[in-house]
Amino acid sequence: MNATINARRVSSMFLATVIGLVACGGGSSGSTPTTSVPSTVPETTTTTIPVPVMPLTGLPVVDEAAAVRPAIVAKIDNHPGARPQSGLNSADIVYEENVEKWTRFAAVFHSTGSDPVGPLRSGRTQDIDLVTSLNKPLFLWSGGNASVTSAIGKSSLVNMSASAASNGGGFFRSADKKAPHNLFSKTTNIWALDAGRGGTPPAQFEYRDPASPSVGTDVAGLKLTMDGSMRAAWQWNSQTGKFLRFHETKVHEDADGSQVAFDNVVVIQCEYTTSSADPRSPEAQTVGSGPAWVYSDGKVVEGTWNRPDNMSPWNLRDSAGKPIGLSPGRTWVELIREGQAVVAPADVDFDDVAWP
Repeated sequence: MNATINARRVSSMFLATVIGLVACGGGSSGSTPTTSVPSTVPETTTTTIPVPVMPLTGLPVVDEAAAVRPAIVAKIDNHPGARPQSGLNSADIVYEENVEKWTRFAAVFHSTGSDPVGPLRSGRTQDIDLVTSLNKPLFLWSGGNASVTSAIGKSSLVNMSASAASNGGGFFRSADKKAPHNLFSKTTNIWALDAGRGGTPPAQFEYRDPASPSVGTDVAGLKLTMDGSMRAAWQWNSQTGKFLRFHETKVHEDADGSQVAFDNVVVIQCEYTTSSADPRSPEAQTVGSGPAWVYSDGKVVEGTWNRPDNMSPWNLRDSAGKPIGLSPGRTWVELIREGQAVVAPADVDFDDVAWP
C-alpha cells in the first residue's frame, strides 16, 4: 500500500502583473498556477492565456483582494454540544484532528470568510506544524494553556485568540449553545486586525486540469472511527459532484442548514505522539511521510504523502510515484491513526460497510 515519494516543493506565481503575488503551486519554481483558455491568433496559431487561480482551491480568481490576503485558521469545536458549526462550508480547507475526545477542526479561510465562525476552542501543539506552511496564517482560537500559548507565540502563526485579538476580533457568546461550546468570532473582524502581519498562503495541493479525466477507483465514499469513538462518514453524491458528510448516519449540517459537502477528501495516515504541553493531548506528526488516500470526483487514489518540513505543502503521489491532482475546489483532510478509516466500494451498499 505504501510507495516511496520524493519531497518536492511546488511553487507558482499568479496575478504577477496586477497584484505582484508570488505563491506556491504545481510546476517548477516561479511557474504560474493557472487554468488555460484556448485563444486563436491568427487562424492557424493556438496559444493559451493563463488564468490566475486561488492558491487553496485551484479555482479562478474572482476577487483580487481576497487572493492576496492571509489565510485564517479557525479552531472549531466538534463536540456534540457545538453542532451545528458555523462556517465549515465556507472554508477552503478543513483539517480534522484527533484530540483528547471527539475531534477538532482547523478550518482554513481564504477565498471566502464566515460571519460568524465557530464555535471556537483551544489550539494544540500539533497545529503549529500542520499550518505553518500557510505563510503566517491568522490563528483564530479561544486560547490555551500556558505551554500551548507559549508555543504559538514562538511560531510564525499570528495569534488571534480571544484575549490577543480582544474586542476588535468580533468575539461573542451565542445564546443557543452552552459554554464552552458557544464562542464565536467573525472572519471580517480578524482580517481587519491583520495589519500586515499575515502573509499570502501558497498552494497546499496540486490540482488536475478540469478538462482532464479523473483517475482512480470508483467509490461510494468512506467511513471513519476516530478517537473517542467519533464516527463520521463521507458519501459521494454524483448529482452535486461532492462528498457529503455524516455523523454516523445523521446529516452533518452547517448552521445555515446546508449539509457539509466538499469536492475532495484527503485521508492522511500519520503517527500520533504525546504533546509536550499536555500528556493527555495527542499530537499528529504531519512532517514526514506515510500512506494517503485521495477521494475526488467519485474516485479514490491510494498513494503516499510527504512533507520534509513544516514549510512544505502536501506532496501526494500515487503508487507509480506520479503526483495526485485534486479536483479544483474545497478540500477536507482527515488526519487519522492507522486503521481509523475504511473505503466504501462503489459496488457495495454503503450501509453494509462496517465501521473501522
